[in-house]
Amino acid sequence: MMNREELEKWNVGENLDTLMNLDPRGYGVCRILYAGSRTYTGEPLTMHAAEALCGAVKEGEAVFILTGFVLLPHKVPEMDGMVSALLLSRALVLAFQAKPIIVCPADSVEAVKKCASVVGLHIYEDLKAVMELPLSMGVVAFTKNADEADAQAEALLASIVPAAVISVEAPGANACGHYHNAVGKDVTALEAKSDVLWNHLKERGILNIAIGDLGNEIGMGAIAEHIRKYVPFTDHGECQCGCGGGILAASTTDHIITATCSDWGCYGLMAALAYLKKDMEILHREEMEAEVMRVAARSGMIDMTGSLLPGIDGFNTRMNTGIVSLMRQCTSYAVRYSHNSEHWFGEVLEKGFFDAQAG
Repeated sequence: MMNREELEKWNVGENLDTLMNLDPRGYGVCRILYAGSRTYTGEPLTMHAAEALCGAVKEGEAVFILTGFVLLPHKVPEMDGMVSALLLSRALVLAFQAKPIIVCPADSVEAVKKCASVVGLHIYEDLKAVMELPLSMGVVAFTKNADEADAQAEALLASIVPAAVISVEAPGANACGHYHNAVGKDVTALEAKSDVLWNHLKERGILNIAIGDLGNEIGMGAIAEHIRKYVPFTDHGECQCGCGGGILAASTTDHIITATCSDWGCYGLMAALAYLKKDMEILHREEMEAEVMRVAARSGMIDMTGSLLPGIDGFNTRMNTGIVSLMRQCTSYAVRYSHNSEHWFGEVLEKGFFDAQAG
């Protein structure tokens, strides 16, 4: 039987999972993905991953954040993944005094540097400086050359072994070694081969959390059968490049988060961290969300639509700040005011509904 604390945590996680999977587009892919990922975890995705992170990361330890999807036809990086990676860096510093290091394609490095000050962090490509200095984050340009990826991954791990790795909208190769965009076009030449680093970390038993919104992102192979069955372009032979592999990433993860857009999934993770740590400062406020989006756009990052106006997967600043606002309000209410409903918890638990849900 659940206890009072478990019931509250479960329902905060349900709230965050629901918010990150609101479906303004209406075509339902986010809900398809969520059904598979929820079966995989057996509990709310956000809280499941946040609890794992709390158990793994200690003060002063590094956390790698893999992100950066380069889009056709302009061949420049998109904002989805990158915006939340920067905000997650801030959250990790506040939650754990950790050392976040963004690993991304070279195309994204200058934008990351320009956005770092918006989240209040100093940024260095010298990772020794990151590990030594307070309020710091790092950025590493990962190779797009598949022949160089193993050597770069090994060199990076020779200098720093992180406590955890989190991928957010990072492209993943299919079983044939090809990377694809959302509709099945080959973008292998454009993408950093950071899933090679991901696989090295997984082999070492490093905590891994993968956040995606379609199936062509690192880690989504964890629910491969479900995705191939229900999501277009993911099954064998469904991509447009002729490789025959579909767009589904072959890499897997131990902790999966799927959402309408990857950034929303990452915000859900941060909100769950704020709840577990009982510190709402860990989740950024709406004003910071909008400013990171604006600076990213001014730094040349694009919306999924190709627009240089601030947007994430077609959703403008108002939509994104609205999601963050709802996550903050739902989570902060539980942190500050759930005692007002104390008399209900025991009565609800006695009826056993949530034991059946968790079972």
